[in-house]
Amino acid sequence: MARVVRFHQTGGPEVLKVEDVEVRSPASGEVRIRVQAIGLNRAECLFRAGQYLAIPAFPSTLGYEAAGVVEALGSGVTGFKVGDRVSVIPAFDLTQYGTYGELINIPAHAVAHYPEAFSPTQGAAVWMQYVTAWCGLVQLGKLEKGQNVLITAASSSVGLAAIQVARSLGATPIAATRTAAKKVRLLAAGAQEVIVTSSEDLPARVMAVTGNVGAHVIFDPVSGPYVETLAQASAQQGKLLIYGFLDPRPTPYPLYAAFTKALWMRAFALFEYTLNPAALAQAKAFISAGMTSGDLLPVVDDSRFNLTQIADAHRHMESNTQFGKIVVSV
Repeated sequence: MARVVRFHQTGGPEVLKVEDVEVRSPASGEVRIRVQAIGLNRAECLFRAGQYLAIPAFPSTLGYEAAGVVEALGSGVTGFKVGDRVSVIPAFDLTQYGTYGELINIPAHAVAHYPEAFSPTQGAAVWMQYVTAWCGLVQLGKLEKGQNVLITAASSSVGLAAIQVARSLGATPIAATRTAAKKVRLLAAGAQEVIVTSSEDLPARVMAVTGNVGAHVIFDPVSGPYVETLAQASAQQGKLLIYGFLDPRPTPYPLYAAFTKALWMRAFALFEYTLNPAALAQAKAFISAGMTSGDLLPVVDDSRFNLTQIADAHRHMESNTQFGKIVVSV
């Protein structure tokens, strides 16, 4: 038996329950992990609330990221041994697997070693954020040295990862945040400029800090009507890449900017790449090299939660006050 977080109906954080569950032996192609830390993601809040791309089947587990120690291997698994320190890559369907628990089974293709110098807390804060940033800035954005990238929701774990990825490429990261409360920390995290959208004109500020060039890549998880404003900040032949839908309102296509700036707009899901073995191998190589060089170092939120406080951890996520990855200890 192991403690596992499950929910029996969609709703707010209060539907999450820590239950004693018998965890089966790993099936063929699976790795069983004794979990030490769990990384939280906005997608899990949406899944819990019934607002995600996948529909939960009850009782449902959840969770895309974790770090722990290999406890057992299913048949056919190679590259791992019992006792290995590993972390979990979001490369599976939430209706089939989850990471919120003391003991989990995960497909071997979604398991990776993480640097020996990292703690389990850091190990649980790697893959969702850096693979998403890689997809947007490297694979789709083709971001190059000397170019500008506008990063919205910059204090999120993905936003901070994008700042690091941009700097590792020699690009200039411009962070956007709603209030001034996080400005100093974003500058310390590597942003070249920080724009406070509640009090500043975003397109005007982007043009001012880029010498009227604009942002070659715009990296946004919010979507909704604000994309019209983002498009005004684009450089000629810029790319507007959307990786989330935090604003549930319809997202317009910024036709004027598309005509006048040859703007390219694209939404993408992380799973386009994590479920593609060749693309995932490229992402892992880029991220592993960045972690080894020190260019990529996970930023973990100052909050402290354990498994019994999982509902409070979700409330903290939905408060939007965090800075970096929220990690729950197990």
